[in-house]
Amino acid sequence: MRRLPPLHALQVFEVAARAGSYAQAGLELGLTHGAVSRQIGALEGWLGQRLFVRVGRRMVATPAARAFAEEISLSFDRLTAAAEACGRPQAPRVLKVSAPSTFAMRWLIPRLDGFHRARPGTEVAVATTTTLQDALRGGFDLAIRRGPEPWPQFRAVPFLAEADTLVASPALLRDKPLPALGDLAGHVLLATETRPGDWSDWLARADVTLPGGTRRRVFDHFFVTLQALEDGCGLGIGPFPVLDRAVEAGRLVAPFPEIRVSRPGYFVLTPFDADKSPALTAFVEWLVAEGSRPGLTIPR
Repeated sequence: MRRLPPLHALQVFEVAARAGSYAQAGLELGLTHGAVSRQIGALEGWLGQRLFVRVGRRMVATPAARAFAEEISLSFDRLTAAAEACGRPQAPRVLKVSAPSTFAMRWLIPRLDGFHRARPGTEVAVATTTTLQDALRGGFDLAIRRGPEPWPQFRAVPFLAEADTLVASPALLRDKPLPALGDLAGHVLLATETRPGDWSDWLARADVTLPGGTRRRVFDHFFVTLQALEDGCGLGIGPFPVLDRAVEAGRLVAPFPEIRVSRPGYFVLTPFDADKSPALTAFVEWLVAEGSRPGLTIPR
């Protein structure tokens, strides 16, 4: 007979150590602060040593407890995987992902075949949102947002850096070349209500001041602006690597690629109370791997 510690106490301890507080562990597990404290106390009694110490008003895991929690987490992951492998065949697992519209259309969805080849038993259902300020309500397994933001109910993992630069359609620049920054004033500038600082930040980086009569058109969402850009309606500021494939396909060009403005990158957000299944873990790891691939070197 194995002499195992109390398994429920182990689960509570692992969550408390990962979440960083008894209160957050209680929210994730649906327990009161007192119930979390009692389970931690039971495990400390079984082990014969303290796992948390008080720092100010918070209970903080000791270094030994953090290492113990990492081992427990790996063991729980193995138990989950073993149970799935031993269980009866089930319908394909569906992961529900909430993502910004342009990001979903231009970066995420074109890459999903790679994930499906690696995880043929997992389907990814993408629901788009038209503003990054949309409330992070339920109905998804994980969300993708630009950050950094305070996301207290979510585990946030950064996976993709972003930078803006000037973009236009090749046809537009053939008809109306843009050999120098001074020629910007002769073009129509396309902007987006949800990205109000794009042009001002890029012009400041380029050290260019445009005359007051420069023509501008403003659209409500960036995916509308992007369509107008590809149709040759004017110049715009676009995010990379989200638009890498549009440049590769010849739908857009970046005439001054060396002038770039760094933007907040993308994070994958997993609710603390989510089912930490192998499929969800694999998708987060896939996003991180895709985001670390070398970016496109944009030609002039």
